[in-house]
Amino acid sequence: MKFRSIWISDTHLGGKNIKSKELLDFLTRTESDYLYLVGDIFDLWQLRRKWYWPKINNQIVDTIIKKAASGTKVVYLPGNHDAGLRSYDNSTFNNIEIHNEIVHTSANGEKFLVLHGDQFDCVVQQSKFLATIGSIAYESLLNLNRRYNKVRSYLGLEYHSISAFLKKKCKSAVNYMGDFERVVLEAIESRQVQGVICGHIHHATIRTMGDKLYSNAGDWVESGTALVENDGGTLGIVQWIQNKPQPAPASKPVFEPVIANNWNEKAI
Repeated sequence: MKFRSIWISDTHLGGKNIKSKELLDFLTRTESDYLYLVGDIFDLWQLRRKWYWPKINNQIVDTIIKKAASGTKVVYLPGNHDAGLRSYDNSTFNNIEIHNEIVHTSANGEKFLVLHGDQFDCVVQQSKFLATIGSIAYESLLNLNRRYNKVRSYLGLEYHSISAFLKKKCKSAVNYMGDFERVVLEAIESRQVQGVICGHIHHATIRTMGDKLYSNAGDWVESGTALVENDGGTLGIVQWIQNKPQPAPASKPVFEPVIANNWNEKAI
């Protein structure tokens, strides 16, 4: 599958609760002119607590490096979990550019600020201790979710995300996501851009707020989502599900669209 641009965020390599098989499958089966790694690609917080690096993580990293070597423009935008890389702003390693933020120009000429987004999270910015506690609590919930779904799989039931369910049902979580989107767009109001593309809150979405567009690439911990742009400049979000039967490439795409709209409300 060929796209003009792909954005992925929050893969959290180094953690146990990631969709690593789906991520490798996605990277292997897709091509793009631009590939943006929108932060928290490596989870240095977890790696410092306990080293966990299975072989598939090397395969994921090698696949990205090969894309960069073969002509894809790969840009790494560090997040809060891999913030140590921010000191390498405007550097290049193995043909991969590192920037704390960058402006992407779409095929139809619209400009979008691309960055991880934790800069706008008051908890992360004002209390690193609370952010760390929140990260540990979230990881514990994901551990529970992994065991819960092993039982469901044994019983022949479909995957069900406890954390995603709680996000939708918990009023404070819904309010937090809404406030985050609003703060991000307010912060870029003075920029000469049409919108922002970020990650950080593990919630994929594309929506307009006033005259700006807010887009979030989601994550590869729960949802396995990526933001993509086609050759016409259309933005959309796809969810990659590896364990479902794959149709022949000639019949239809091998991904399941969960959101298909863009700045002009067009489908992919």
